[in-house]
Amino acid sequence: MPEWVLVVARTWMSMVVLFIMTKLLGKRQVSQLSLFEYMTGLTIGSLVVYISLNTDGLWYLGVVSMSVWVLTSLGLEWLQLKSKRFRDLIDSGGTILIQQGRIMEHHMRKERLTIDEMMIQLRNKNAFRLADVEFAIMEPSGEINVMLKKQKQPLTLEQLGIKVEHSERAPVIVLMDGTILEDELKIIGKDKGWLSKELEKRGLKEQDVFLVQVDAAFQLYIDLFNQRKNTAAYTSYENQFWRGLKP
Repeated sequence: MPEWVLVVARTWMSMVVLFIMTKLLGKRQVSQLSLFEYMTGLTIGSLVVYISLNTDGLWYLGVVSMSVWVLTSLGLEWLQLKSKRFRDLIDSGGTILIQQGRIMEHHMRKERLTIDEMMIQLRNKNAFRLADVEFAIMEPSGEINVMLKKQKQPLTLEQLGIKVEHSERAPVIVLMDGTILEDELKIIGKDKGWLSKELEKRGLKEQDVFLVQVDAAFQLYIDLFNQRKNTAAYTSYENQFWRGLKP
């Protein structure tokens, strides 16, 4: 068998193995990484290349090594869940960069963080003025979280004395590409018949609709396919997407 065919086959196999092992490690591995998770990602990536390109007949040792790394990572994550002391040893704690509005220069030097780098992260948190920041901490992942000063924080409904009539939940997409998603409808306690009636009230059919999203108050956001967006039906409802009738 030609070597290029073996390389293709091993690459595909490596992709499958890597996908399975990443699923085992969980979403945390593909979000903000700790130091050890960063090391794990680099090592597994190198092992995948080794498995794909090694032609000396010992490529399977790469799979063994990758399995050891993944099992070790799972073991360390289990220990981190069970022991805060071990969790602090692996991930360390957060580093305070700004406290009570004052920049902690020695902490910045410890993390080898420049003012420019800190300002980029602060702006990502919508904190453009240092004078507005009460507290900033660098997490073990390297992300900087910010607490604004009291007078700069947005008002909440509770502070305004406004009571919320219903509990909030994440909006759910119940129709996509002209197809009703019955499983998603079950999540909000509705069925296909309910959605069809709601669309009929607006003079629409499911095949005309690109997307429907339902919020906690059972209001509908409706978006039609592009080719229908100049029709009378679309014009009639383009300013009323979140004014769906309650059941």
